[in-house]
Amino acid sequence: MPLSMFESSVPIFVKTLTNLRSILAKAARHAEAKKIDEAALLQARLYPDMLPFTRQVQIASDMARGGGARLAGVEPPAYEDVEKSFAELTARVDRTLEYLNTLRAAQFDGAEARPITRPVRGQPKTFTGVNYLQQFVLPNLFFHATIAYAILRHNGVELGKADFLGALD
Repeated sequence: MPLSMFESSVPIFVKTLTNLRSILAKAARHAEAKKIDEAALLQARLYPDMLPFTRQVQIASDMARGGGARLAGVEPPAYEDVEKSFAELTARVDRTLEYLNTLRAAQFDGAEARPITRPVRGQPKTFTGVNYLQQFVLPNLFFHATIAYAILRHNGVELGKADFLGALD
């Protein structure tokens, strides 16, 4: 039996965000133990022209929430980008996980061919559902989750590959 669009998306989104949630918890504990102001980690960047840690987490959340919704044929709920602490970022990830858990496999029937138009580099781009998932959502989700991990690791948070990958089933 071929892999469905639901199985190719939502479980991956959930796993990535669940792992990111654990990384956030480790970062919060690290900041507390080392007496580091959370803001220093939340605003950290790998390079001056890159987005800060907080935006990386917000975008990862947006990719999962928006990707799941659009593949299911619905509009995603809007979230304001107002988080200023690890606790608030964790709440955003939790809210996204809760939303993803409302999506049902039947909503994804025909999603592989569903046209989805999104702005890419300031221009509208229309994808098929499968191309949207494979060429836009998953690469962006993994990119921003990876950069968030790298920012924390670069700033001394004790993380390893297992934190990013999570438990292997």
